[in-house]
Amino acid sequence: MIETLLQFDHDLFLRINRGLSNGFFDWLMPLMRNRFFWAPLYLFIIIFCIKEYKKKGLLIIGMILLTFAIGDAFSSRCIKPFVARPRPCNDIVLSTELIHRVPCGSGYSFPSAHATNHFGIAVFLILIFYDRWKPILPIGLAWAFVISFAQIYVGVHYPIDTLAGAILGTLVGLLTSTIYKKLQNRI
Repeated sequence: MIETLLQFDHDLFLRINRGLSNGFFDWLMPLMRNRFFWAPLYLFIIIFCIKEYKKKGLLIIGMILLTFAIGDAFSSRCIKPFVARPRPCNDIVLSTELIHRVPCGSGYSFPSAHATNHFGIAVFLILIFYDRWKPILPIGLAWAFVISFAQIYVGVHYPIDTLAGAILGTLVGLLTSTIYKKLQNRI
């Protein structure tokens, strides 16, 4: 069973990394996974929260940082060393089949910290702002999905890595939004 799942993951990875290869994605996907590309969005969120929500805005920003910290700690420091799955770009057999689009990195692959962190933040923001702004649901999920998909396309994660990261991040976002809702009433 596990062997079949890993083979499916390997095949799907190659279909995305090689099969969807095109000039536009080759330009776009490395940007989508780059934290500096998203800096204007992060700055907008900070300014928006402070301007619109004052003290609660500072709490929202703090909770976003907590969401990131929890997601990153669990994915990178707890799960990755325990599972110790090599990245596709570091897999000796697979590295000759894939297209390298970004530097590989030396860390492990499962789960994707990018997927964990971005799904965590997206779910947190969706649960905080959905009542006032319904479009945040598709926008937030699309944002996290594109970043996760980019990790596969550029060759640094398998699809199962990003799926596990999305699930973990969703759980972290649910947790931190619950904490936020309890704390916001005290401000």
